[in-house]
Amino acid sequence: MIDTTQTAYLAGGCFWGMEELVRQIPGVLETEVGYTGGDVPNANYDIVKMGRSGHAESLKIVFDPAKLTYRHLLFEFFRMHNPTTRNQQGNDRGTQYRSAIFYVSDEQKNTADEVIRTVDASGEWGAKVVTEVTPFKAFWPAEAYHQKYLVKNPRGYTCHVNRGYRLGE
Repeated sequence: MIDTTQTAYLAGGCFWGMEELVRQIPGVLETEVGYTGGDVPNANYDIVKMGRSGHAESLKIVFDPAKLTYRHLLFEFFRMHNPTTRNQQGNDRGTQYRSAIFYVSDEQKNTADEVIRTVDASGEWGAKVVTEVTPFKAFWPAEAYHQKYLVKNPRGYTCHVNRGYRLGE
């Protein structure tokens, strides 16, 4: 059987707000919040929240490439968080809240680099993008209470909004 889905791993601050916005993008099939980018196996919230594990709060996104290209997904990613602040989104500060793209193929890396150049050239953010583009290693799912948190807690905290930036698309 041919796999007709692709997977992306993105970090852009608190994973709750990102998940809620990404779930609404046509072509997204599944989302899961978790931790990636660090070297500590079996990462969990108690380890990651300290900011010393190297992990970022991240989002695993399974999508249908016939309905949503990786390029378009990245443009949506750059609309929903501030990619020009290092290790910070809103009031959340620390390396666990960094902006990062964890690529699973050379094609994803090349697309990420191209999209970052386009976002920088757009001038929409008023500063250069500091998003890391790094190879994917492992993803550790977050605890059950973090999954679809804003669905379960509609008044919960988020620093993410979908900005109407054109970003050169």
